[in-house]
Amino acid sequence: MKETLRYLAGIAGPSGYGSNSTAEQVIQDYACSGPPHLTAIITGATSGIGVETARALAKKGLRIVIPARDLKKADELKEVIREESPKAEIVIFETDISSFVSVRRFCSGFLALGLPLNILINNAGIYSQKLEFSEDKIEMTFATNYLGHFLLTELLLEKMIETAEQTGIQGRIINLSSAIHSWVRRDAFCFSKMLYPGNYDGTSAYSQSKLANILHVKEIATKLKARNARVTMNAVHPGIVKTGIMRDSYKGFITDCNEINCSALANDGLEARKLWMQTHALLQRYLYPPPTQHVLLCD
Repeated sequence: MKETLRYLAGIAGPSGYGSNSTAEQVIQDYACSGPPHLTAIITGATSGIGVETARALAKKGLRIVIPARDLKKADELKEVIREESPKAEIVIFETDISSFVSVRRFCSGFLALGLPLNILINNAGIYSQKLEFSEDKIEMTFATNYLGHFLLTELLLEKMIETAEQTGIQGRIINLSSAIHSWVRRDAFCFSKMLYPGNYDGTSAYSQSKLANILHVKEIATKLKARNARVTMNAVHPGIVKTGIMRDSYKGFITDCNEINCSALANDGLEARKLWMQTHALLQRYLYPPPTQHVLLCD
């Protein structure tokens, strides 16, 4: 009972933070007080958690790169940040994270700038109560929350490793997940059905995408360790935060700001490897289709 009351009241837990902690407090205590000229890419930066993350990091002197679907919102955020941090460098790209072509275009544009990349925060996410499809004809929640960020990470990973080697500063990749991942049963976690669901349920689709985010982290972290790369990748459960997603899907008031255990399925290394291979194969088919075969007919 005592722990429950602490949880509900937002009293700091083992991490030293509670639901009343702000992004500025966390950043003040940890990263970004050191070397200047760090670059962070933040998806979903125009609302909710993303706004506060971008604002707090910019205040610490980081260059903020924002891939945004809504350029008007991105420009408004840029002005808000500049009011508080006049010297902040904000770079905006029009990007739809649910679109493979758009994500690839963003990565090409960013890499062409020749900037370092120290931090990648895969924050963008949606919750949809109705079945919708991306331009690639894939269920929208899975395309946005997982597939788009998988591709983004794949295309930028070498740049992050290179930056870390050249600067000696550890790179960090963060996937925003959720405790709701633990609702997914093993027999319900089917790649093809997540791509093209028959009977759609918004909560199931969201929880499956969040489980996929964690498995993605597990597999990439394994690969990074095998390479002795100076880049880490972690999953974050931000708690119940009043974002657009929560307005659509949650009416309660419980908050959280400490470590939480993953489900057994999320800790399954074989499942993580299997999902990575399935996802990689899917992207290969979409982005690098085999050339069209032309048959010559002779009289």
